[in-house]
Amino acid sequence: MPLHLRTDLTPSNLRPDVLRLFELSARKIQSLNRTWKPSQGTPVFTRAGRYTSRGWTEWTQGFQYGACLLQFDAVGGEKFLELGRSGTVEHMATHVSHVGVHDHGFNNVSTYGNLRRLMREGRIPHDREAMNFYELALKVSGAVQAARWTELPKGQGFIYSFNGPHSLFIDTMRSLRSLAIAHQLGHPLMAERDRKISLLQRLVQHALTTADYAVYFGQGRDAYDVPGRVAHESIFNLNDGSYRCPNSQQGYSPFTTWTRGLAWALLGFAEQLEFLSQWDEPEIVTPAVLRRFEQTAMAAAERYLEDCCTDGIPVWDTGAPQLHRLGAYAQRASDPYNAWEPVDSSAAAIAAQGFLVLGRHLIAKRRLAIGRRYHAAGLTIARTLFRDPYLSVQDKHQGLILHSIYHRPNGWDYIVKGQKVPNGESSMWGDYHARELGLLILREAEGKPALRFWA
Repeated sequence: MPLHLRTDLTPSNLRPDVLRLFELSARKIQSLNRTWKPSQGTPVFTRAGRYTSRGWTEWTQGFQYGACLLQFDAVGGEKFLELGRSGTVEHMATHVSHVGVHDHGFNNVSTYGNLRRLMREGRIPHDREAMNFYELALKVSGAVQAARWTELPKGQGFIYSFNGPHSLFIDTMRSLRSLAIAHQLGHPLMAERDRKISLLQRLVQHALTTADYAVYFGQGRDAYDVPGRVAHESIFNLNDGSYRCPNSQQGYSPFTTWTRGLAWALLGFAEQLEFLSQWDEPEIVTPAVLRRFEQTAMAAAERYLEDCCTDGIPVWDTGAPQLHRLGAYAQRASDPYNAWEPVDSSAAAIAAQGFLVLGRHLIAKRRLAIGRRYHAAGLTIARTLFRDPYLSVQDKHQGLILHSIYHRPNGWDYIVKGQKVPNGESSMWGDYHARELGLLILREAEGKPALRFWA
């Protein structure tokens, strides 16, 4: 296992790092709020330290306003609460009814979902009308997400990506949060002739289909079937519902692992495993379903631990074409300034959360050794992210976590003059998930209720 586990770390001794993170976070949020004009679209990633827009789909606006809510949750500040709340009310409605994307969990759970959670936890005063507003948005969002459905033979199916009904993305595992909350609120998807479709059933079907086709278990599916390998995209023939091939939009190839996709799988399966384990619908959430979720989360976790650098940061893709020039890169600490292939700090922030959630679940199930191992992995990665060279300490830089990668194949990431590969930049999703990671750790350090999206 390349990751050098720091078993001496605890949430309490990481608390100063987390508070430093949120001290810097406050300044970054204020800087973006001063300079960003809604007419520019949605901030996506930084170029030379300033947030810019990059049209593909508007999947990051929820992170912009959700970050304000996480900031308030962590260390207070009514101005951050109001920024998050007003931004949600003024700018997020179109995301609730957006029928063209698979990103509802990113946009709407990060905003409406966080506001609902804060109210349910007593962090903000209860307001019946406001709560009804948040919950209505979440009900609609979950149903709209679930309606993007491709039916497959033998009871399988999936929420299809913005590429079309043939396309399953690994990212959507994290967007299943929208279906989970909507189902928790008692909401179904209504179809022709008033047929009620269970959102929990669709959540489980999508996840099981993802496990079957997007995640590998070393069972000889193809010549590249490495346990825990994850395909970004899975392609299906819509004429008969048959699986055709893996694919990748943002990774290097269909037969290598884009590490942010690996992180989405780890976190998505881990938090849905925790959610389903407390849900009493035995006809849908069977012991076999829970075992499959756990098996998949652990496969992704073990793959991440094998492929990351010793400090927990991964390269952007495990098969990137110039990796051979770095030698035994996984046997040493990451070097974001190397000349050949970029690392991806956003994948690390997402994965660290996955390790903490999976570890928490396994410890609760009295599987202490493996649970503590994953918990230590999450803390080890967090310690790296919350310090130099990943923590962005310069006020002139609007990002919070440096060395994030968006779309390497398309060449969208900013490269400083004189360098060969992108580094030194941030992303809305990387910064948001670093804040969620910090809040997870801070709550544990302070003995507060665990951060759960459905609370």
